[in-house]
Amino acid sequence: MLRGLARLCRRGGTAVQSPCGCVAASSPAYSTATPGRKKFYQDVSISQGEGGLFEINLDRGKLKTPGGKLFTVPSEVLAVAVATEWDSQKDTLKFYTMHLTTLCNTALDNPTQRNKEQVITAALKFLETDTVCYRVEEPPGLVELQNNEWDPVLDWIEKRYNVVIGSSSSIMGPLIPKETKATFRQHLASYNFWALIGLEFVIAQLKSLVLSFGLIDRHLTVEKAVLLSRLEEEYQIQRWGNVEWAHDYDMYELRARTAAGTLFVHLCSESSTVKHKLLQD
Repeated sequence: MLRGLARLCRRGGTAVQSPCGCVAASSPAYSTATPGRKKFYQDVSISQGEGGLFEINLDRGKLKTPGGKLFTVPSEVLAVAVATEWDSQKDTLKFYTMHLTTLCNTALDNPTQRNKEQVITAALKFLETDTVCYRVEEPPGLVELQNNEWDPVLDWIEKRYNVVIGSSSSIMGPLIPKETKATFRQHLASYNFWALIGLEFVIAQLKSLVLSFGLIDRHLTVEKAVLLSRLEEEYQIQRWGNVEWAHDYDMYELRARTAAGTLFVHLCSESSTVKHKLLQD
C-alpha cells in the first residue's frame, strides 16, 4: 500500500475541511468529527507545496485541519502514510482508525497551545506514576510475574540512559532522583515538536515512559510493550477468564494506537533513509 501511494500523482485543488479530530494527552480529544461520515471522495494523492511541505489531496480538494489550516506535513513519507489512511477508508469514514491524521492535526492546530517545553514536562509527569514502577505485594503469582517481566525493562533503561529509577509497592511510588528527570528531559529535548506529540501519545497509551522509551528505541515490540502495560489485567484474565470479545477488542485498539504513535515518532524524527526503506518493503 505504501509503495503504491508513493506513486500518487501530485496536483493542486481547493480546500477540504478535515473532519478528523486531534488529540492531546492532557485534554479531551480535540475533534469536530461525528462518529461516521459517508465517504465523499474517490482519489487520494499527495503534492508538494510551499516551503517543501507536503499536502493531502482528496479528489481536487486540499485537506485542511479542524482548525481551518492547510493540512501540511514535513516529509513525503509521512504524507504517504496519512494518504494511506484516507485511501483505505470504505463507504463510511472511520475517523477513530485514522491515528496518523489525528496526530498531524494535533501538531498543526496545537489546540492546547503548548510549546515544546510544556509537552516535555507533560510527558515526564508519567514517570512519577509509571506502570512498571508500581508493584503489588500480593498475590504471589502476580508479584513474581511483575518482577520477571518488568525488572528486565527497568534494568535496560537504567543502563541505557545511566539513570536510577527503581520500583516500589508503596502507594507513593518510587522516589525518582532529580538527575534521572534531568537526563530524560535532555533526551526528550532532542526530539522536534511533532515527534514529541507522537511520543507523548504513546506514553499516554501505555501509561509508561519506561515502556515507551523501550518501544521507540526498538528494544521492545509494540505487542510486547502493550502486553507489559496490561500485565495485571492479563494476569487476572488468565486466572478468572475473559469477558467475551471485549478484552480482544481493547487489546487490538491499544496496539493500533501505540503502533501508530510509534510510527509517527519515527517518521517525524528520522532521516530520509527511513522513507526509502518503507517504500521498498
